[in-house]
Amino acid sequence: MTIMYRYFSWAIAVTVAGLVGSFALGFAQTGGLGGAVSFLMITAVLAVLEISLSFDNAIVNANKLHQMTPKWQRRFLTWGILIAVFGMRILFPLLIVVIAAGIGPWEAVQLAAKHPAEYAEIIEDAHLSIAGFGGAFLMMVALTYFIDEGKEVDWIRALERRLRALASIRGLEIGLVLLVILAFTWILPEGREDEFMFASICGLATFLGVEVLSHVLDRTNIAAETAKAGLGAFLYLEVLDASFSFDGVIGAFALTQNLFLIAIGLGIGAMYVRSMTLMLVERNTLSEFRYLENGAFWSILILSVVMFAQTLVEVPEVITGLIGAGLIGLALLSSIRFNRRSRAAVES
Repeated sequence: MTIMYRYFSWAIAVTVAGLVGSFALGFAQTGGLGGAVSFLMITAVLAVLEISLSFDNAIVNANKLHQMTPKWQRRFLTWGILIAVFGMRILFPLLIVVIAAGIGPWEAVQLAAKHPAEYAEIIEDAHLSIAGFGGAFLMMVALTYFIDEGKEVDWIRALERRLRALASIRGLEIGLVLLVILAFTWILPEGREDEFMFASICGLATFLGVEVLSHVLDRTNIAAETAKAGLGAFLYLEVLDASFSFDGVIGAFALTQNLFLIAIGLGIGAMYVRSMTLMLVERNTLSEFRYLENGAFWSILILSVVMFAQTLVEVPEVITGLIGAGLIGLALLSSIRFNRRSRAAVES
């Protein structure tokens, strides 16, 4: 219990503050106890939604953080989480409205406060571009992990061994993602193909840009800490978090159109992701449970497919969260079984 409190104390404090704030916001906006309780419940559901969608995010964060120096680890766990909470959960939805509606930032804030239904409609209209960008970026993340000659641990062996064997084909993952983009562009209703294609290519280009920056920093003599995947890894994790957050932000508008309530709920969830990441790094959990990382990347691959599919049909975020959590849960069970078999073999 003491260990858990050590890692989750900040998340618990933010949870209490967020729930109190949402209750006060509900009372102020509705003028009644019923409205305040309703706001409180929505905040709790949003936080659970964000946590369920972000298990895989925490695992991937922890894997990347192991490659970073302690200073860059601290920077990500402080500045990085601030960017994640305030940038993606507050500024990102505002930025969408600013660009889509052609209005100023302050006007977007007023629109969110006074005309939440209109604000939510603008966000929904931008869903196609968001799904294209996020789907392409996350698919590249997953395929780059699986199509890698240096990968040593296979969970779903039949599939993962075949994918690893294809690593000698240069640029295969890029080609596969482009084929998926072309397929969905062909299937999409007439009139929105260009929007989807542009956003998807931007997602692909962003992944490649971050990869190039990481390699450039690794090969230069800027500074030892930067060369050790510092700034490049930091940027990679920030873009990755943004891609993970797309699904949660869009799904949140299905529960409420109140931007401030969404920011509180998703912000609480993001703090738990930070706490989980910190615990995974310091307790070296990924090495203890050997298939956990594989489960996270399968979850990312499924999420990328779901984001592409959302351009055609509505996929509830609850289903997405359950699939991700289910895959990670199965990977955890497989890891526990492996550890038991290994111990039994040593004892015998």
